[in-house]
Amino acid sequence: MSGGSSGSSPLSAHDSFSPLSDFKDLELSSESGCLSIVVLGASGDLAKKKTFPALFHLFQQGFLQSGEVHIFGYARSNLSDDGLRERIRGYLKGASNEHLSQFLQLIKYVSGSYDSGEGFELLNKAISEYETSTTNESGSSRRLFYLALPPSVYPSVSKMIGLYCMNPSSRTGWTRVIVEKPFGKDLDSAEELSAQLGELFEEDQLYRIDHYLGKELVQNLLVLRFANRLFLPLWNRDNIDNVQIVFREDFGTEGRGGYFDQYGIIRDIIQNHLLQVFCLVAMEKPVSLKPEHIRDEKVKVLQSVNPIKYDEVVIGQYDGYKDDPTVPDDSNTPTFASVVLRVHNERWDGVPFILKAGKALSSRKAEIRVQFKDAPGDIFRCKKQGRNEFVIRLQPSEAMYMKLTVKKPGLEMATEQSELDLSYRLRYQDVKIPEAYERLILDTIRGDQQHFVRRDELKAAWEIFTPLLHDIDAGKLKSIPYKPGTRGPPEADEMSTRLGYVRTHGYIWIPPTLARF
Repeated sequence: MSGGSSGSSPLSAHDSFSPLSDFKDLELSSESGCLSIVVLGASGDLAKKKTFPALFHLFQQGFLQSGEVHIFGYARSNLSDDGLRERIRGYLKGASNEHLSQFLQLIKYVSGSYDSGEGFELLNKAISEYETSTTNESGSSRRLFYLALPPSVYPSVSKMIGLYCMNPSSRTGWTRVIVEKPFGKDLDSAEELSAQLGELFEEDQLYRIDHYLGKELVQNLLVLRFANRLFLPLWNRDNIDNVQIVFREDFGTEGRGGYFDQYGIIRDIIQNHLLQVFCLVAMEKPVSLKPEHIRDEKVKVLQSVNPIKYDEVVIGQYDGYKDDPTVPDDSNTPTFASVVLRVHNERWDGVPFILKAGKALSSRKAEIRVQFKDAPGDIFRCKKQGRNEFVIRLQPSEAMYMKLTVKKPGLEMATEQSELDLSYRLRYQDVKIPEAYERLILDTIRGDQQHFVRRDELKAAWEIFTPLLHDIDAGKLKSIPYKPGTRGPPEADEMSTRLGYVRTHGYIWIPPTLARF
């Protein structure tokens, strides 16, 4: 959908906002006419904290036009239209009251259960009334369903959508469904869910969302790798010693212990978010930027991963995790994990990919750290200072920097570690980086599945981790206790060292600010 003219848009798509239209695939068709966005689970936390704010930001930038879009909330809660509007109002930031009121007036609410037809018949009636209104001159019917719901109700909700709420065959347009993770708990449950959804929708109607694929620096990976000659000859086992993909949080489960205990850190973070980043780091160059070509390469690299070796796995659980009354006293669920993946192909043979995630650690960050091999013939005797590293900081303080050994200023021929730095807050001061959810929702409206998980990709991902997860669930691997506010179990750092990772001592990257200049 195009941004439209400034006359009909509440806020033009420039100045303080990143122009998402710049990233639009030119091969995607431009559509107009009636668009109905249905948020199922509209009264829940995900909807009010992520989904509705993302829709609001798209509205602010002109990608959702008040004359073309209507938003429907659906949940079991007994709310009025105004009741839902007031519930989400406080989460919609950065606009005047006038713009906020214009957006809120687009929202209607329908109450009903997730497993009976009555509520979905009412929902379909509300959508149809909007589609047959005088404002829909094109006669089109585009319906987007966002399942901001627990996975346990996906099958019943999808069945109700299929029975009562699909795009009418008498109208042009489409029906698309966004499904939130987790996509199952292991290979069998994921395949069962895929089969249930596959009976109701075609693959091109399903958008399995992983919000990490909408992050700015993650989306930059393909450009960095394949648009820069600098990296083409370096990105292989001849030059790269190891790769770390890291997710760290400095807080624990924060009252979500009972829910988290059903999944653990591997299912919650590593098997999906970090594995998606791994695919983009390790995949081969796609034939083109068409979504299927990119997803084909991601599947290929997943299928090239060797079975995980248990001597290359460290799992941990922070002290105090089981103090949560909703967590069983004998829980072995890991709140920390470091897992090594090895890719059996010509490019990556022998290079360990260390996927690491944890809660209640010493800092909060997510980053990719590509460590290069030592320079042969160390005439400067600087090996102890550290290796070259290319670091992509995903959050917070988005940045890319290359750690280099340089001459220390002065009369002596002394060396030190420094960096070439691209910090987004400094380089792109007047640009608001889009949130992942707004980018992915816009992709769904445009029919671009590049940043969504395909069914065979999901299967390949679960094939890698299911044996390990089953053995952890059975207690064959024990979580090592670690103290909150630390780096996690010391065994994880010991394993990284054993695998060849060399820590740089005495060097800390400090995000640059305007004050420093």
